[in-house]
Amino acid sequence: MPLIAHSKLPTFERLRAEGVEVLSPDRAQQQDIRELHIGILNLMPDAALEATERQFMRMVGGCNRIAQFKIHLFSVPEFERNEKAQTHIDTYYETFDRIKSVGLDALIITGANPVQSKLKDEPFWNPLLEIVEWARQYVSSVLCSCLATHAIVQHDHGIQRYRLEQKRWGVYSHRIVDFHHPLVANINTRFDAPHSHVYETNSRQFRDANLRVLVSSEDADFYLATSEDGFRFVFFQGHPEYDVISLFKEYKREVSRYVAGQRNSYPPFPENYFSREATRVLNHFRDAVLSSEAGQISMDKFPEDEVVPLLDDTWGDTGKAIINNWLGLVYQLTSADRHRAFMQGIDPENPLGNGHI
Repeated sequence: MPLIAHSKLPTFERLRAEGVEVLSPDRAQQQDIRELHIGILNLMPDAALEATERQFMRMVGGCNRIAQFKIHLFSVPEFERNEKAQTHIDTYYETFDRIKSVGLDALIITGANPVQSKLKDEPFWNPLLEIVEWARQYVSSVLCSCLATHAIVQHDHGIQRYRLEQKRWGVYSHRIVDFHHPLVANINTRFDAPHSHVYETNSRQFRDANLRVLVSSEDADFYLATSEDGFRFVFFQGHPEYDVISLFKEYKREVSRYVAGQRNSYPPFPENYFSREATRVLNHFRDAVLSSEAGQISMDKFPEDEVVPLLDDTWGDTGKAIINNWLGLVYQLTSADRHRAFMQGIDPENPLGNGHI
């Protein structure tokens, strides 16, 4: 269903060029279709700010519910931004005060770049909790990504993340472990999904806190979980929103840091991500860097154009299906026709029944 281009945000044109249905406000007003207001709290660093907004907006725009989606982007002022990122936020994003006055049907909270060893020391900690407390009262469901998940389960349930010896970085096989939840309806029972995090929580911690683990992995632990009621909070530790090139861009940044002398070792490959041919091409560049004297090989020679056509997306369809299921539940909960929902056996105050589906 279409997104509504209610601002001049460049992402709307970018998505329209990709084939995502994007309506002008005038055209949207002519449609006899319900509007859903979806907030995206973007906590990502400057380099990933616009890419992250595109990724989540693309997933929302791919929903097949009969609704028009008005996206409300916002961030927190406690972040120090470079001039370009701050200008983008000042021009296209809304303030939290504006968000509260408009109201939201659902909220997505992106991940963030961990800077401090303790989450409470992160600059976003207090403003994030303020937003979450507001959303707990006024928003039907909050979907949390990666570090946002870690922050909220620590605050609400005392679950402490722990630092991994090595970054969890790559594409991993996952399996549904709670087959009765509507968030995982009509998707493959086993599927791939990307992870990228230095800190982690695990399924045992979630179950001990009476949270519901829906999808997990033998190699990367939990991917998707929910609050005890099954819907108010949806927790991702992986990244369903990632583009096919997202991990590649992260890898390139780490190679660039090594070439610039900002890291001591050449970065390893993201696990289970590069094909044999892509690995061969990237190993050739790595060997050239390691055999050269400092500064002789520049990132201008990095074989991006050769590698990108060799990348495979093995997770995107499943991620879109989960987001589609989530927005379907939001649609039920916020339906204007509450009587019809009741007649269909859906409690409009709780579309998941008593939480034991």
